[in-house]
Amino acid sequence: MAGLGARLRALRQQWRFSLREVEQHSCRIARERGDLSYKVSASWLKRLESDEHELTVHKLIALAEIYSIRADQLIGSTCTAEARSLSDQLSSPNATILLTEGSRKSRAKRLRSATPFPDHSPDQTRLVPAGVTPSRTPYRRGIIGKLDLTLNPMIPAGSIVQIDTAKREISSTKNWTHEFQRPIYFLMTPEGYVCGWCELDSNSEWLTLIPHPLSPASSRRWKYRTEVENLGRVIAVVIRSGE
Repeated sequence: MAGLGARLRALRQQWRFSLREVEQHSCRIARERGDLSYKVSASWLKRLESDEHELTVHKLIALAEIYSIRADQLIGSTCTAEARSLSDQLSSPNATILLTEGSRKSRAKRLRSATPFPDHSPDQTRLVPAGVTPSRTPYRRGIIGKLDLTLNPMIPAGSIVQIDTAKREISSTKNWTHEFQRPIYFLMTPEGYVCGWCELDSNSEWLTLIPHPLSPASSRRWKYRTEVENLGRVIAVVIRSGE
């Protein structure tokens, strides 16, 4: 698959992912699917980007999900019939979808229309792959799961969140005056994805997830950048009216 390695490297750099970050994302996908063949190790990806490795179908699906691109678009003209049929698995509504460039109003319309609410809220908060080519503004989308009560009732289960992956630094300033101004982050933890307020300790070594005061959820704590990854800041939310 000549040229595939360069295309994969360009996509990874566009998303500002390290080789290790891609491996971590793929481990999450492998756990969700219950199949280790979806795991993409950092060393394997490095060889693949140098065209020293062949791309397997399951790793194609994992990389397509990580880079928010359809499988057939990922490998372009080299796409096989088998890969094309599997690429349909990536168009589920339970996936994060990239936003195109444009005004805030047009992006809000896309957030409402291009990511339909699932028939039932998933149990776990999810990121899901998009079916469009990544734009220069790497927005992602997520769906809040029934078991993620961190910001309930402000952001209830089934809500769709828009994530700016360029805003990964946890804000240390507290210049917000009410809860709707407080930064919300979308995290990947060892237990799964979660959405909520965050605080770092004075040495920026530990990240604490802060629940809404009316939520039954408890605060949680992880080793920052080691046990938890901030995928970005939530910049828009669409809340469904009811199940």
